[in-house]
Amino acid sequence: MAVQAVAGATPEPAARPEAVAARRSWFAGLRSAKTITGLAILGVFVVAGAFGPMVWRTDPSALSDDVLQPPSGAHWFGTTQTGQDIFAQVLVGTRVSLLVGVTAAVMATVLSLIVGLTAGYVGGLTDELLSALANVFLVIPALPLVVVLAGYLPTRGSLTVAVVISLTGWSWGARILRAQTLSIRRRDFIEAARATGERPARILLFEILPNEMAIVASSFLFTIVFAILTQAGLAFLGLSDVTTWSWGGILYWAQNNQALQSGAWWWFVPPGLCIALIGTALAFVNFGIDEYVNPRLRVRGFHPRKSRRVRRTAPKQVVQDAGAAGDVLLEVTGLRVDYGDGPNAVHAVDGVDLVLRRGEVLGVAGESGSGKSTLAYAITRLLRPPGQVVAGEIRYWPTSAGPVDVLKMSDAELRAFRWAQLAIVFQSAMNSLNPVLRLREQLGDALIDHGPGMTPGQRQKRIAEVMTMVGLPTDRADAYPHELSGGMRQRALIAMALVLEPDILVLDEPTTALDVVVQRQILTKIMNLREQLGFAVVFITHDLSLLIEVADRIAVMYAGRIIETSTAKQLYEAPRHPYSDGLLHSFPLLHGPRRVLTGIPGAPPDLRLRSAGCAFQPRCTQAMAACTTTIPLLSATNLPTEAPDHQVACLLYQDGEGR
Repeated sequence: MAVQAVAGATPEPAARPEAVAARRSWFAGLRSAKTITGLAILGVFVVAGAFGPMVWRTDPSALSDDVLQPPSGAHWFGTTQTGQDIFAQVLVGTRVSLLVGVTAAVMATVLSLIVGLTAGYVGGLTDELLSALANVFLVIPALPLVVVLAGYLPTRGSLTVAVVISLTGWSWGARILRAQTLSIRRRDFIEAARATGERPARILLFEILPNEMAIVASSFLFTIVFAILTQAGLAFLGLSDVTTWSWGGILYWAQNNQALQSGAWWWFVPPGLCIALIGTALAFVNFGIDEYVNPRLRVRGFHPRKSRRVRRTAPKQVVQDAGAAGDVLLEVTGLRVDYGDGPNAVHAVDGVDLVLRRGEVLGVAGESGSGKSTLAYAITRLLRPPGQVVAGEIRYWPTSAGPVDVLKMSDAELRAFRWAQLAIVFQSAMNSLNPVLRLREQLGDALIDHGPGMTPGQRQKRIAEVMTMVGLPTDRADAYPHELSGGMRQRALIAMALVLEPDILVLDEPTTALDVVVQRQILTKIMNLREQLGFAVVFITHDLSLLIEVADRIAVMYAGRIIETSTAKQLYEAPRHPYSDGLLHSFPLLHGPRRVLTGIPGAPPDLRLRSAGCAFQPRCTQAMAACTTTIPLLSATNLPTEAPDHQVACLLYQDGEGR
């Protein structure tokens, strides 16, 4: 990218605003089949409760001569022993039951937030007293306590019942929130907030609470189910106002008039089915929230990310589909990296061939010690002695000229290339940021070196733009690294990598030290920015399941070699190399039938002791005699139905080819 493009760092109007990207992220979370199903069922009940009684104008308490009639066109759910229309009762009861459930859940959630956040943040005697109070309510059986409280109250209206239920339904949420708050309050960004003079109330509401919203939402939904079931139980026992129609009230009158004994199934089945459906719907929504927070839980159809036509900021051209012919951005051929010299040299990377196309995500997976990070440092020319590239080519294809061999660049050419065309995000954010420089200074270094014509005002504008782009508040520009949370430090590294809008972004296990919630936020941000800016990504990680989620193509490394490469979908559905198959089966399925985790026997080889044959054969359950003497080459399989871009280095699929 030319320096002049950096100096004019004003995005085109066509570039997607950050707010739109955030909304797209939320909409992506709503595409879960469970979420859609749950929201659809909930929508039916909400509409029925809100508008049903106005549309179905039959009085639920009106008597008629049509007694104990089964469902018909005139009475969709049949009638009671006194001729009352059960469908009208269910519509009115839907409104009452939902109001009681939501009201009780709101009160219980607020109470659990107050107790849990206060106990976890304040600590000391306050924590002990509030925790003891929560423990008392936890050990007392909820239903008997509700029955006792409801039985002694002078009034038994819906609001009274909701208050009683909330008093017994807050304790488990408070315990969970307390534990989460205890963990969060020790993190660096909370200490930074205290250091800036923020009041405890502001820290709780704006620093801690947003990190616990998934837990709060889950607790809220669970409390709604608990409240509806409890209200139905109280009404069934006659401990609430049975003259007000609710699902439990309908069951009370059905039991009181011996509907089960008389065979009037239509009297008790509809309210029971409504309770079951509302519980199922809320459970589905809760599952959807879990899948949104943790993408590994998703089980909807496999849709690997595809490279899209995107627009970059001026003056860069529109990026074509990554699968198009002649769209190679980076080509690695026969790359070999050794640590040391002579016969004792360690071959960390041995004959690696890779192709990265414009706009795509290329994942590189493998165990620790397989050569992934060494490959990343070799591509970026950041190897330090005793590491050295001993063979191969790394060719970069700019849009306006022929290929350039990165390994042959002079120091001046390398300085101009690195960060402007290729940038890297390291796995340890704290070690990658200078502890004595403010974030603004570290972001400005690259602009000073690569954009000497930029004025200080232009640099500050660009720093603010890139911080907003990665989701960092601009007021944190003057913060030191230790004042940032782990997620914020990682965002700062991403901002530093993208400040010059490079063509290639190398991610060297960028989320290893982050919890799953922050990990998901960081990855979502990177993928959104990739679609917005059009850069290609080399994503290096040991987590193959994560690459299945985000990568277009995946290369699996073992003992310094690429042993299989294919699209993410192909690798997920039909891994060919026994090592790839072992990696895919080394983590448990979160859905579906349980299975025995076999893992991969043995340990990765000592790269100082190279074997004559396949490096994986001592651990391979399908090894043959030829595997001990022949090193298989990476090539297309001999399967007639296999895609030509699915390549594997295994004699099982190559008819004995090798070296």
